[in-house]
Amino acid sequence: QVQLVESGGGLVQAGGSLRLSCAASGRTFSNYVMGWFRQAPGKEREFVAAISREGGSTNHADSVKGRFTISRDNAKNTVYLQMNSLNPEDTAVYYCAAHHTIELLTTPSGYDYWGQGTQVTVSS
Repeated sequence: QVQLVESGGGLVQAGGSLRLSCAASGRTFSNYVMGWFRQAPGKEREFVAAISREGGSTNHADSVKGRFTISRDNAKNTVYLQMNSLNPEDTAVYYCAAHHTIELLTTPSGYDYWGQGTQVTVSS
């Protein structure tokens, strides 16, 4: 089992920045590909970004490319999502997730473990 706890969400004005963190406990963190997803009210959960086990490879959704950056610190068992140039369309609950294959999966069904989510609200 892997336990995931997100933090860093909040209310920010359009154009602002936030950094989300996801702390993992349980199994060996570096054995897992990590991902960030988000879900807005009335919408399906959507892929945001994923990072390989050692952090050498990343994948970002087109909607956030150039604005968001995923990273990880295996010594701290933590994955991050740096979000810049936020706009109201980024408002959602953000979830981190983990799975133990090597692929940078973009579908929620591929992930085995999930955090409880953290709310990000961007005001115009």
